[in-house]
Amino acid sequence: MVRDIDDLPKNEANYTALTPLWFLERAATVHPSRRSLVHGSVTFTWLQTYQRCRRLASALSRRSIGAGTTVAVIAPNVPAIFEAHFGVPMSGAVVNCVNIRLNAPAVAFLLGHSSAAVVMVDQEFFLLAEEALNILAEKSEKNYKPPLLIVIADESCDPRTLKHAVGKGAIEYENFLETGDPEFAWQPPEDEWQSITLGYTSGTTASPKGVVLSHRGAYLMSLSSPLVWGMNEGAIYLWTLPMFHCNGWCFTWAMAALCGTSICLRQVTAKAVYSAIAKYGVTHFCAAPVVLNTIVNAAPEETILPLPHTVHVMTAGAAPPPSVLFGMSQKGFRVAHTYGLSETYGPSTICAWKPEWDSLPPEQQARLNARQGVRYIALEGFDVVSTQDMKPVPADGKTIGELVMRGNAVMKGYLKNPKANKETFAGGWFHSGDLGVKHPDGYIEIKDRSKDIIISGAENISSVEVENILYTHPAILEVSVVARPDERWGESPCAFVTPKPGVDKSDERRLAQDIMNFSREKMPAYWVPKSVVFGPLPKTATGKVQKHLLRAKAKGMGPVKHSKL
Repeated sequence: MVRDIDDLPKNEANYTALTPLWFLERAATVHPSRRSLVHGSVTFTWLQTYQRCRRLASALSRRSIGAGTTVAVIAPNVPAIFEAHFGVPMSGAVVNCVNIRLNAPAVAFLLGHSSAAVVMVDQEFFLLAEEALNILAEKSEKNYKPPLLIVIADESCDPRTLKHAVGKGAIEYENFLETGDPEFAWQPPEDEWQSITLGYTSGTTASPKGVVLSHRGAYLMSLSSPLVWGMNEGAIYLWTLPMFHCNGWCFTWAMAALCGTSICLRQVTAKAVYSAIAKYGVTHFCAAPVVLNTIVNAAPEETILPLPHTVHVMTAGAAPPPSVLFGMSQKGFRVAHTYGLSETYGPSTICAWKPEWDSLPPEQQARLNARQGVRYIALEGFDVVSTQDMKPVPADGKTIGELVMRGNAVMKGYLKNPKANKETFAGGWFHSGDLGVKHPDGYIEIKDRSKDIIISGAENISSVEVENILYTHPAILEVSVVARPDERWGESPCAFVTPKPGVDKSDERRLAQDIMNFSREKMPAYWVPKSVVFGPLPKTATGKVQKHLLRAKAKGMGPVKHSKL
């Protein structure tokens, strides 16, 4: 035992489990009448939000939903998904926010893998949830118990979908809240290591990657994120980033800590962003580089410029091109570039701005700011290490190694996946799978993705998964999928295909269209290859496809023009 100057024990007065849930109680006490959430014509105060979250926790508890159970939420940025970040863990349960861009088989897999006891679904996505649950019921054993189904109504949606959902036995969310107590005496977790959220890195069936996060980590990251960004109390935050992406990078809880105001956006467009800045005085928002690109290239009639004040933007999800960072700063946005993964509670490193960069030419500033930077305050270790012996690489900006992390900002682990946990935590570090360099100033920069991941609009697409589906097409002999630059999405899948002998190759355009149509039926829309190239695949002596050559070829083709997705 380590010696100390005393033998004073922990007790109830001086020690409590860390959890971000207390932020909400404080916000309701300090600013009961301040706006917490704005969604179209609907507005809530912090006191109302606290009462609604307690109602949700109470209603769940009354149906025996608590510790050891998972509540899935399938919704865009609406008040209910924000409330679920507090109400669900207040009941003791774990919240799992599902990516609304996934297709029904992928959603079915996630609901099954997480054993979701409740599914809260926005009315626009009810048919997706219904189809997913049907698939799950068919695949399950005889003792399948369907989850409690709650439908979230929205005035901007077609009323017929709500009617259909209620007709199928779903409880309307507001009616569900009515069954709960607004004064419910919720209990914080006994142990801060208790899980608060579950989030999937992708809808994979081959290797489920359900990222489990703790109350402790969520608490620390909810305070760390606004601190490194310089956010003020009372910030007005625009929800351009989906709350289903790493719990909105922990800003769901951070907004309660700051007693700020959240402006919800169902659909993200450049016009909606500019309008919200003008109408609500938005001070901060987060977005992937693909969204920044649309803001920079928006038509004059969609913008409201000059901006009424400096608007702070945090970007992550893919490396932002310096040209986009430059374009944003020219328009009056101040961009903080961060980097992270679902496994690190979202962004956990930031390209911390230095005052001495202020005097540099704008293009050079953008180049420096395009690096992934240094660790957050709540992340104790961030380094680039040799993939051979895990020794740190020299800070020369040239030697490539793997980006690794350790500390409170790292997940508990992957749900029900001991093999993946053993690999990802090897040597006492979390292995990101990203390759990069360390510059002489200690700032880290990503140079490549080690697993051929395609990042399309901040969504990770596994090339292997797309290939596996394409291999089921009757005309395809061989296929390799790589990233091709894409004007709108940053990157999109490009399929290199060798057709089977005997397949009519005279009309390549028609064959390519047939492959795309086939893909649309079999995979999420954003996985569908935007371009198909025919010919033999380059291979090594041992028969492995040389993806680096295909990547170079795809890059040489130039970016995909205005994608229809």
